[in-house]
Amino acid sequence: IFALIVFACLVGDGYISLPEDSHLFCVFNRNEDACRYGIGIGVLAFLACIFFFMVDVYFPQISNTTDRKYLVLADLGFSGLWTFLWFIGFCFLTNQWSWTRAEDVYIVADSARAAITFSFFSIFSW
Repeated sequence: IFALIVFACLVGDGYISLPEDSHLFCVFNRNEDACRYGIGIGVLAFLACIFFFMVDVYFPQISNTTDRKYLVLADLGFSGLWTFLWFIGFCFLTNQWSWTRAEDVYIVADSARAAITFSFFSIFSW
């Protein structure tokens, strides 16, 4: 759910434009990579959650212990990797947010803060 919130905040309000310019830019210090990174790890984390949920549903029906072992190790390894990537994402978004000018951010500041907050919560949930 946290990945979905981060993804939704960045897709919905992560890109803004100034009234005098129709060009969209990322709310995080106009750094497109910050928005892309948050959206990318959010989408991939959500898809991975769906995949591992399906693995958990079918896990009792898997009779081969070797397959079970590899699925558990894949889940553990992916969770460790994604914990690290969420930490990097939190640090990156927080850094870019600290350099964002106040006049560039109007009403989308709450969505940006929510993306930062839920990327922090995702570190512990993964």
